[in-house]
Amino acid sequence: MSEAQSITVFIADDHPILRIGLSMYLESKQNIKIIGEADNGFDAVNAINQNPPDVVLMDVDMPGLSGIEAIRVLRKTLPDMRIIVLSTYTKKEYIQEAMMEGANGYVAKNTKIDELIKIIEDFAAGRESHSPYLLNLAVKWRQRQDDGGAEHNLTKTEIKVLKHIAEGKTNNEIAQIQFVSIETIKTHVQRIFKKLEVGNRMEAVAVARKKNII
Repeated sequence: MSEAQSITVFIADDHPILRIGLSMYLESKQNIKIIGEADNGFDAVNAINQNPPDVVLMDVDMPGLSGIEAIRVLRKTLPDMRIIVLSTYTKKEYIQEAMMEGANGYVAKNTKIDELIKIIEDFAAGRESHSPYLLNLAVKWRQRQDDGGAEHNLTKTEIKVLKHIAEGKTNNEIAQIQFVSIETIKTHVQRIFKKLEVGNRMEAVAVARKKNII
């Protein structure tokens, strides 16, 4: 995206006053163009897949399909699109889950509008944003993924197991598919965790997708 081009933005939030007000303010900026809005995750996913923006502003708590679930779905088709979660929920577990599912950043809704615009501009341009309004845990998560590098040392078998994990299969189901014991699969899973430096299956899948392993 060149500097002269407008940054296209999609807003997904079920609070109409916030969504419409934010849309009107951002649209008033010469370098930002709002290309769509949605008040639920299902409509957001459908609209974004049809006309992908440069940046998505995604609420967490929405009817039908939550923002977290919407991010998970969108990452399957649009792995490089920038997604910023804009939420009133600032607890660690919400931030971690959003980042693991593929959010690029997490911002509280009480963020100053000019700071939000700067964050949007930074992410759209592919720059590292140093805004103090980007929640610290989200920044640490991104840095952890970026510092991990491309090396993972996973074997072909471990990558196969990891793909099954990403599909939501249990250890028992993977063992049946691979024609091995469940203990063998458990060993593979523990080795995957160690090599990717993660503590659970969700983190393993998130890191693997970030590194384009799966």
